[in-house]
Amino acid sequence: MANELSEILQAVLAGESEAVGSLPMPESYRGVTVHAEDVEMFADLPSRDKDPRKSLHLDDVPVPELGPGEALVAVMASAINYNTVWTSIFEPLPTFKFLQRYGRLSELAKRHDQPYHVVGSDLSGVVLRTGPGVHRWKPGQEVVAHCLDVELEGPDGHNDTMLDTEQRIWGFETNFGGLAEIALVKANQLMPKPAHLTWEEAACPGLVNSTAYRQLVSRNGADMKQGDVVLIWGASGGLGSYATQYALNGGAIPVCVVSSPEKAELCRRLGAEHVIDRTAEGYRFWKDETTQDPKEWQRFGARIRELTGGEDPDIVFEHPGRETFGASVYAARKGGTIVTCASTSGYLHQFDNRYLWMNLKRIIGSHFANYRESWEANRLIAKGHIHPTLSKTYSLADTGQAAYDVHRNLHQGKVGVLCLAPEEGLGVRDEETRAKHLPAIETFRGV
Repeated sequence: MANELSEILQAVLAGESEAVGSLPMPESYRGVTVHAEDVEMFADLPSRDKDPRKSLHLDDVPVPELGPGEALVAVMASAINYNTVWTSIFEPLPTFKFLQRYGRLSELAKRHDQPYHVVGSDLSGVVLRTGPGVHRWKPGQEVVAHCLDVELEGPDGHNDTMLDTEQRIWGFETNFGGLAEIALVKANQLMPKPAHLTWEEAACPGLVNSTAYRQLVSRNGADMKQGDVVLIWGASGGLGSYATQYALNGGAIPVCVVSSPEKAELCRRLGAEHVIDRTAEGYRFWKDETTQDPKEWQRFGARIRELTGGEDPDIVFEHPGRETFGASVYAARKGGTIVTCASTSGYLHQFDNRYLWMNLKRIIGSHFANYRESWEANRLIAKGHIHPTLSKTYSLADTGQAAYDVHRNLHQGKVGVLCLAPEEGLGVRDEETRAKHLPAIETFRGV
């Protein structure tokens, strides 16, 4: 670690974060990267066999130039999301295409077009420097970051910033992401760090918590109401574990779909009563690579009604994609909503449109969240209504293994990464609130 970074870290660990603005900045920092020269390394391999441990590197990279409206953040901790897995296996396409496109936007944006890509779309840390025009945030403030990067120079994003024509996901479609010792963000990505959480706990909700909030709660998504039956795929995973909490917190009735007894138990510990272990119950929605099995949809729908007292889901919280989408469209109630983001099992969805059109169902596409939605989601974390689902934490040097675990579905909840933080358990500023919620905060730990 550079001497300058060591001084910054010591100030933070001593509880003197406000001092970092007067400390010198390093010229470089360590970041987890993929390399442009490696984009063909997994050619002809099936997705499952592509190994993030071979493609993710820990490199020294120069600290990027700080532009107007931006901030440099000392990253104490980060987390793994599926977009880092996709980046590491160069699917659905290498992210260098995103960086090249962004680099053509302006002279300043050219910084992002490099032969390396510093990845990661979550962080908790301390503001180091702010660029011209930043007034709300000051060096020394403890923050988390959401991952929406926008320009807002045109009209399209001003009702919903997710619709900005230059909307990007930071650390995936931009460079200088959060799996690093320093990150470059727009100032309007910053939010206050929940004071009762450790650095690693605070880092892990960002992307998935905001995504689940928009997808399920927001009027831009499913607009969930009290009493709704909500079918949640992968309900103990990084995204589904937050959807389960939002359903319970909002008075809805979650039906949690998982793939093992251990994951089923996690959902019950969150408070869910209705859980389907689809592995134990042997659901096979595809007869082969090209043919789905409607009888399995029917068996699945009957199981849901058995649990709910005869009710079909008002909302289906979709993210696996190809493997489950036909069943999701079938299972939703007449007039119900299938809200979808991501497609971790494949992007080409197939479903029987008769069940959609004749039953007046809706499919809503949902992608991350705007700043307001992210702020509200973070506020619920800070107030202790929604809790982090961190199960395990890795060192920055072991990010490849962390991404491998997520790629192979060997994890529960969220997987964290320590960046500058030398150990777990640091960064708590509100012990009273933490003590009140500690069992919920630690629901996923060690699972």
